[in-house]
Amino acid sequence: MAGLSADPQPSGFTPTAPMASLPLSQYIPRRFILVALCFFSTFICYIDRVNMSVAIIPMAEEFGWDQTTKGIVLSSFFYGYLATQVLGGWLADRYGGKVVLGFGVLWWSIFTLLTPPAAAISLTVLFIARVGMGLGEGVAFPAIYNLFARWAPVQERARFISLNTSGIPLGTVGALFLTPVIVLAWGWQWVFYCFGLLGFIWFAFWHVLAYNSPEVHPSIHTSESQFIRSNTPMVQKNETTPWGLLLSKAPTWAIIINHFCSNWGFYVILTWLPTYFKQALGADLSKVGIYTVLPWLVMFIMGNVAGWTADTLIKRGFSITFVRKLMQSIGFFGAAIFLSFVGSATTIPQAVALMCCALGIGAFALSGFGVNHLDIGPRYAGILLGFSNTAGTIPGILGVTLTGMILDATGSWQLVFMISAGIYVFGAVVWLLFATGERVFE
Repeated sequence: MAGLSADPQPSGFTPTAPMASLPLSQYIPRRFILVALCFFSTFICYIDRVNMSVAIIPMAEEFGWDQTTKGIVLSSFFYGYLATQVLGGWLADRYGGKVVLGFGVLWWSIFTLLTPPAAAISLTVLFIARVGMGLGEGVAFPAIYNLFARWAPVQERARFISLNTSGIPLGTVGALFLTPVIVLAWGWQWVFYCFGLLGFIWFAFWHVLAYNSPEVHPSIHTSESQFIRSNTPMVQKNETTPWGLLLSKAPTWAIIINHFCSNWGFYVILTWLPTYFKQALGADLSKVGIYTVLPWLVMFIMGNVAGWTADTLIKRGFSITFVRKLMQSIGFFGAAIFLSFVGSATTIPQAVALMCCALGIGAFALSGFGVNHLDIGPRYAGILLGFSNTAGTIPGILGVTLTGMILDATGSWQLVFMISAGIYVFGAVVWLLFATGERVFE
């Protein structure tokens, strides 16, 4: 994260009234506070989502579920998640990202707490509860992109997106590490009770510290506000939305297709990796979390490295289009190569090493397609993210369910990972042909 020196500090600097007595050296840039809060919302989003991929192992044993049923339970979340992507972007672009994100976190936290009693009633009620949780999480990323369109200077854009998105692997690590511990100590039900409370704690800070834009923040320094405004396109409130225009441009579809391709491999790994280590490689449940943590930690680190690298290249004069295509190519082609070997791994260390490489290299794509919504249309960033994340949610339903069916029918993990690798290659080719870093929508 950039230090305070990233802001211009003119000798005539005068802070806004609430900060008048605070020395500049002690001032924390308000955009960094916003990014940190968004990061923690993403962390909570994924710790609440991923805990099911481990908790489902003892749940399946208790309720007698086969692999197909497990795939249905794991994918049920995505039906709700799919439904609110575009709606969340529209609401955020219309009414502001603060209220939309805050409401979403509270909503999904309630349904996280309701998961154990829902499972005790029936599979159908559990399915409904997971759909309800997905409805809340579906508005999160569109709301965050709406906020970043107003708060992120162009030369810090990739870092902001990468840091926020790194909450995904870190939340995943938290879920994979802590869920087995909680399950073995108190039972799988307490996983959802413990994690469900985090959203309410986060909201207390969000309500006080977050604001929709620098212009309405009561304690932002004038220098920071000026720095943001001079390096961020002016984003007006959207009274109307040109839906047809947004969907008529090839760069929009390049983002949509690549989000789909990215999430196919990501969701298959996210939901099935614990089962892969337990069933294919014979890992003990108590150690599943340990084996699956390292690849996500590598993704966390490399995603932020990629963000800094992308922003540095742009500062040194490389075009945004070149940088986005470079990052995407490294991420997708690299991930495809390593994933193609994972299914043939015969030992746990081999599988862990290959997964570390696949997820670590794949994280470079976050500085490719992952930030491109802000490049081509900052005014409609929330809606564009809603479009692409809607497509990106389909693999959570189709890919996760299909994986269960493939495993029941063939038992082939190699086939599962090769399909993901092929989809990555397809996405990279589409990106090289149609993506751009230039502004497309005014």
